[in-house]
Amino acid sequence: MRQTIQDSRTAWGRLGVTVLAGTIGNVGMWSVIVALPMMAADFGLERAESSALFAATMIGFAIGNVVTGRMLDRQGLVPTLVLAGLLTGLGHIVTGFAPNAWVAGGAQVAVGLGTAGCFSPLMADISHWFRRRRGIAVSIAASANYLAGIVWPLLLTLWVPQMGWGRAYALTGLLILLLLPGLIWLLRRPLPVEARATEAGSEGHRALPIPQRRFLVMVSLAGVACCVAMSMPQVHIVALCMDLGFGPAVGAEMLSLMLAGGVVSRLIGGAISDRIGGLGTLLLFGSLQMMALFLYLPFDGLISLYIVSLIFGLSQGGIVPAYAVIVRDYMPAAVAGTNVGIVMMATILGMALGGWLSGAIHDLTGSYAAAFLNGIVWNAANVGIVLWLLSRGGRLHFTPRSGKAAASA
Repeated sequence: MRQTIQDSRTAWGRLGVTVLAGTIGNVGMWSVIVALPMMAADFGLERAESSALFAATMIGFAIGNVVTGRMLDRQGLVPTLVLAGLLTGLGHIVTGFAPNAWVAGGAQVAVGLGTAGCFSPLMADISHWFRRRRGIAVSIAASANYLAGIVWPLLLTLWVPQMGWGRAYALTGLLILLLLPGLIWLLRRPLPVEARATEAGSEGHRALPIPQRRFLVMVSLAGVACCVAMSMPQVHIVALCMDLGFGPAVGAEMLSLMLAGGVVSRLIGGAISDRIGGLGTLLLFGSLQMMALFLYLPFDGLISLYIVSLIFGLSQGGIVPAYAVIVRDYMPAAVAGTNVGIVMMATILGMALGGWLSGAIHDLTGSYAAAFLNGIVWNAANVGIVLWLLSRGGRLHFTPRSGKAAASA
């Protein structure tokens, strides 16, 4: 029997390099969160106005997921990552020396575009290198986003007091330009022969009694709803800690703890998705996230917030990779990059909307309590959409532990 590259040591080695590239390239989602309070002070912005800088980053990220996903399908991974590295690195440098919020906002759009190239394209690419363990592989690749959220905020909190947020931002961009090229070179190998063969037009191996375009729309709406909810703690935890008198460094630590829990959650979610499919995994972790959001309402002490942030991370980390698994479960392999990019765009638009909306609600009410309630309502909408899809035929698919159940690329 011919040995395939899918699920082989070569595939796992590629996954390791993918995680390193993603950890470096996904800095753009988290650097802006750490710097946001300092940006607001320097540029004279209120909370909702400073949240617009985060929204600009997420808008670039959202658009970039579709652009770079399509680029992946047509030109391959290496050109996609080269463009991503240039945009992210140079965008950070320009933001660091920006004279006003308008220039910073424009540069943050570029940062978002570049960060996207190290997010959904890496997940889509690695999905072709695995068949039996695709769920866990995609989840590990997606964990790079959270690993970036653990590493970079801690580094920035060390650099900012020494050199200011602007120079720390520029240093971050320089490091991206220096570190990414070697990893891109290691990822230059083309897709496995068996993966290219299945790209000839095969559909996802699970069928739904609704048109695929409508299915993609509904999954995208679910992505918006869950990430409006997800953005509340992730985007505003630093600002919340400052409001409570704990300081930005404590907020950065809580964010890192939250994302560390998210990494664990993503790995668990990947293993679960290999057993019950992406839709079932999304329902499970979407429900857990909604319950975790409730915990932020009664607790505002230092220790309790650390604990709640960890619980939130453990609850929501499995959500985003489940979308990529859903796309590969039900949709054609040949356009995996494009379709994963579309759904990831929806999730990032939800993050952008939720980040801005939470800031606006804070400005109107003077606290974050109503913002957390707003997130819970959006989260309930996500759970409702997933239940509807399951009722329309997207049933749970239980795969034996042996992994011998049929699974197509």
